[in-house]
Amino acid sequence: METKRIMIEDRKNIKDEELAEAAAVLKGGGLVAFPTETVYGLGGNALDEDAARKIYAAKGRPSDNPLIAHISCAAELAPLVREIPEAGRKLMEAFWPGPLTMIFPKSSKVPYGTTGGLDTVAVRMPDDPVASRLIALAGVPVAAPSANTSGRPSPTTADHVWQDMNGRIDMIIDGGPVGIGVESTIVDVSSPVPSVLRPGAITMEMLREVLGEVAVDPAILGPVKEDVKPKAPGMKYRHYAPKAELTLVETTGPVGRMVEKVKELAHEKLVQGCQVGIICTDESRSCYAEGTVRSIGARESQESVAHNLYAVLREFDDLKVEYIFSESFSEDHLGQAIMNRLSKAAGYKIVQV
Repeated sequence: METKRIMIEDRKNIKDEELAEAAAVLKGGGLVAFPTETVYGLGGNALDEDAARKIYAAKGRPSDNPLIAHISCAAELAPLVREIPEAGRKLMEAFWPGPLTMIFPKSSKVPYGTTGGLDTVAVRMPDDPVASRLIALAGVPVAAPSANTSGRPSPTTADHVWQDMNGRIDMIIDGGPVGIGVESTIVDVSSPVPSVLRPGAITMEMLREVLGEVAVDPAILGPVKEDVKPKAPGMKYRHYAPKAELTLVETTGPVGRMVEKVKELAHEKLVQGCQVGIICTDESRSCYAEGTVRSIGARESQESVAHNLYAVLREFDDLKVEYIFSESFSEDHLGQAIMNRLSKAAGYKIVQV
């Protein structure tokens, strides 16, 4: 398959003719990768089981891993769900369009091929002008997991998508780098107490300000058992992972103690002749004299860390690093999402100091 790449010249002044061909591909059952405010998504018609199968095949993704249906306006939600609970209405009003996915009881219109066999459907309304206009032009809800091969770090540029998807899908829309850099927050509103299944830019603090009581799914805190059927993307399988073995170093004490442990672990592998990558911050960059060192951003700016996370992991893949040692981050606000992604990328290989 030949993958066509389309450039969007001005994201603030999108012309329908720029997206018309991509919309036709989606409507016809094909696959199109496109930018959102979180990461690049791999889109297919969410109401077409054949399109869902193509998405799973292109990604090499397990078919019990549910897909998120993306819509362009609130009116497009009702046909996809049996009901909209009060918690869902409150969150829609507060955070849509935006980086929030909600899980609802699904209607019969949504095929099980899209939901991973579940009676619930995950829905999001992206706040990206390219994504929103493309979905509206396609005239169908668009199932769109991250546009990477399954398990790899998610793509935050069209070049990342090209590396993974060239020859596997019909089209890539290049809208430049994304803004946030980690996937949407996922909240299950189908149960009496709303539960966060994946942290993101809509933080726990923000959710509780709107809803009051919000639960945290155990999948956020550690590995999910093999016999568990995931309710949302990213809950069960290895995700966000570089090719190298990643170890995360955590501390309850001073940051300097964590830095020294990262240096120690990196040095052990370097003297063995291994290629070693180190993930640090702007504040600690000067502390590292060995290895391939990359700052992920400023520790005081969680937004910068989230924005750069996947790009740094992918750069280490390009450099053929064998081992990566990473500093950890506080788990408040956006830090919860950052640590969730790093922990999963490390396969929960964490060293405490």
